[in-house]
Amino acid sequence: MADVSVQNVTKTFGSLKALNDVTMHFPDGGFFALLGPSGSGKTTLLRAIAGFIFADSGSIHIGDQSVEHIPVEKRDIGMMFQNYALFPNMTVADNVGFGLRVRKVGAAEERRRVSEALELVQLGQLGDRKPHQLSGGQRQRVALARAIVTNPKVLLLDEPLSALDKSLRVDMQIELKRIQREIGITTIFVTHDQEEALTLSDKIGILRQGTMIQAGPPREVYNNPVDVFTAEFLGEANILTGQSGLALSSGGADIKLPHSATPQSTLAVRPENMSISISEPDGDEISKLPATLVRRIFAGAMATCVLKHNDNTFKVIARDQDIPDLPEGGEIWLSWKPEHTIVVPEGSVGFDPN
Repeated sequence: MADVSVQNVTKTFGSLKALNDVTMHFPDGGFFALLGPSGSGKTTLLRAIAGFIFADSGSIHIGDQSVEHIPVEKRDIGMMFQNYALFPNMTVADNVGFGLRVRKVGAAEERRRVSEALELVQLGQLGDRKPHQLSGGQRQRVALARAIVTNPKVLLLDEPLSALDKSLRVDMQIELKRIQREIGITTIFVTHDQEEALTLSDKIGILRQGTMIQAGPPREVYNNPVDVFTAEFLGEANILTGQSGLALSSGGADIKLPHSATPQSTLAVRPENMSISISEPDGDEISKLPATLVRRIFAGAMATCVLKHNDNTFKVIARDQDIPDLPEGGEIWLSWKPEHTIVVPEGSVGFDPN
């Protein structure tokens, strides 16, 4: 296995700068997510690491080897695509063993390694089937087995779970994490699904317009976003600022500013960290404001409440049983603890790529 280091990588397509001086380190054996909106550069970065495209400038190392001018077939990586790219006329076993045959591995060794790979993904009894005889989840496992059967140094995954329905996708997230931990391979995973990135990864890199906005452990990025974009993109965030029309200490509102904040600071509070009540909350240290209940969205055990204070909209996520029985349009109080107020840096883009 190996670590991957991307240093100051830039890639331009015509007038579009798809990657803009991107730097990020992926330590050996970790599970890493590249996250961002469409067109942010996450798939371009993955393809540059794989060798499908060459960067205009910067360096990419896999282990101790500089690979920016090495073709894809010599980079010793495993790649799994969104559409799985299985050969329909081949059996499962032949699909998995394809990369071994290209490398001219002997027949007995191929059978052994294919069998081990299929057992790892829990498809040991399905080697003789064709892809059309498998479910979507089973085809996904075949593609994963094919990607790892050659014992690559790095595994690259380009939104491999996006075609699955929600319940199956959750099951496959668990399986993917199990397999990655079992074989210990450095894995870089492109996804547009924020929850998936938080669930699977040891480290997240968030890209926007070709720039790496923030990178770090999921909890750190979630709790300490470097800007409003990151705060709102990774999960949801209620944004409060003196410049947005919210009077921080008027109209019944009583917002406790953190020590590092000013009345002009941009503040963020996650919806799950806010509480609602019919009566005004007690306590001198609690931030609170009166609001109007606009909508209550039931989602099983949890529910989302949309509220208005002046021209500002807030969301609260709570257990449905903890939400007061109040009709839409009713008056309600919104409150949260001071430790849940995030001070968002103004216009800063800074992180430790290591």
